[in-house]
Amino acid sequence: MTDADVAGLIELGRDREAAALGAAPTRGAHMDVLSQLDELGPLLAEVVGGISPAQLDDPTPCADFTVRGVLGHMVGGATAFAAAFRGEAAANAVAVPDDVLAAFGPALTSLVASIRSPGALDRTVSAPFGEVPASTFARFVVLDGLVHGWDLATSTGQAYEPPDALVAEVTAFATEAVPPLRDGQTFGAAVDAPPSATPIERLAALTGRRV
Repeated sequence: MTDADVAGLIELGRDREAAALGAAPTRGAHMDVLSQLDELGPLLAEVVGGISPAQLDDPTPCADFTVRGVLGHMVGGATAFAAAFRGEAAANAVAVPDDVLAAFGPALTSLVASIRSPGALDRTVSAPFGEVPASTFARFVVLDGLVHGWDLATSTGQAYEPPDALVAEVTAFATEAVPPLRDGQTFGAAVDAPPSATPIERLAALTGRRV
């Protein structure tokens, strides 16, 4: 699995308020989103590569999702939204293959290739919650990928140590982007992280995970 195979995610929210985020600057804007994807890719490659089929039905910190469910969620979201970054209509429903470990790399390769395609970040994306600047939509990709990587690593007993600078950038974005999307499905209520929590654990708590 290459870096590009694994840098993406997910269903990215349903609230029209999220569309307004793209009209305002965000604090997490010092590292461009393509650089964020470059750092995220190896992290997800290592985690997904360390998952065994026997772990697929284990629970995760992501509410109501097993390991298989998180992977399927990521595969389905990547497949649905790759088209959006190409300026096409996003698919309304995507059938997730039974072998989510095999499907993960190709689905996310397609998503990242779409994000990197010429002009992709300059267009407006037709998302389920409205029209959103593609550059903002891509930051949701990184946010969800980073946090779901923590879900998977935590569930399967793997180390997960993303660079502090990446976590800081994504946390700054999430602090502004997540509150309008706290619908109990896209994101739950923030959870207090313990004083000993690492930066990635604090980000996970911000998105509603118990750490």
